[in-house]
Amino acid sequence: MKDLRLDLDLQILTCEHLYLQGAGTDEHALIEILVTRSNEEIQAMNAAYRNAYKKSLEEAIHSDTSGHFCRILVSLVQGAREEGPADVERACEDAQELADVCNAESDDMEMKFMSILCTRSFPHLRRVFQEFVKCTNKDIEQIIKKEMSGDVKNAFYGIVRSVKNQPSYFSDRLYKAMKGLGTDDRALIRIMVSRSEVDLFNIRKEFKETHDVSLHEFIQVETMIGDTSGDYRKTLLILCGGED
Repeated sequence: MKDLRLDLDLQILTCEHLYLQGAGTDEHALIEILVTRSNEEIQAMNAAYRNAYKKSLEEAIHSDTSGHFCRILVSLVQGAREEGPADVERACEDAQELADVCNAESDDMEMKFMSILCTRSFPHLRRVFQEFVKCTNKDIEQIIKKEMSGDVKNAFYGIVRSVKNQPSYFSDRLYKAMKGLGTDDRALIRIMVSRSEVDLFNIRKEFKETHDVSLHEFIQVETMIGDTSGDYRKTLLILCGGED
C-alpha cells in the first residue's frame, strides 16, 4: 500500500497546480484534476489548499471563474460524488432526462448535464452513457462537442472521457502536453508524477495503441525538440518506466 504521507504530499503538490491567479488560471489543469480524482483525494486537496492559502478552494474558484463553468467546478470540488455500482433503473431515467433536454432546445441543458455528470458514480455514469445511445442513437461525446463550447464543453468532455476510460484520457493529455511548439511542462510533470504509482502502465498501453509510438520514445523525441533536456528528461523517462 502506498505510504499515506507520500499520498498527502501528492495532494499538496496537486493543490499547488490548482492555485488560481487571475489571468493565469489553468482551466485545463482544473478540469483534469477535478474530473479524475476520488472524493477522498479532492477532500485532501481542499484541506491542503486551505492550509496553504488560508481560503477555501471553492472561494478561489468563485473568484476566478464564472457562469456554468464555475458551477461545474464548484460541484466537483465538493468531493461528494456518489459511490457504488450502477442503478440500472435510475440510469435509464438519467439517460432519458439527458436525451429530453438535448431535444428541447432549452437553456437548461448545461444544468441538467451538471446535475447528473457531476454527481453520479463512475460505474453508474458508464451505464447512463450506454442507455443514452439507446435513447438517441448518438454518443454523448457527440452531443457535448456539437451543442456546447469553451470551458463548459471541455469540462463535460473531460468527465465523459475519464468515466469511459481514464488511462486513455490521460494518454491524450500527455500527447497534447508534448506535441507541437513547446512543451507544457506543468501538465507533463503533473500527470507523470501523479499517475506514476497509480495507472501509468495502463496509460502507456493506451498511448501506444492510440499514437502508434511508445510513451517512452515520444518523451525522448518530443522533449529533445522542445526545451526539455538533461536530468529533467532522464527523470521523465525513469517515471515512465521503460520502453513498450
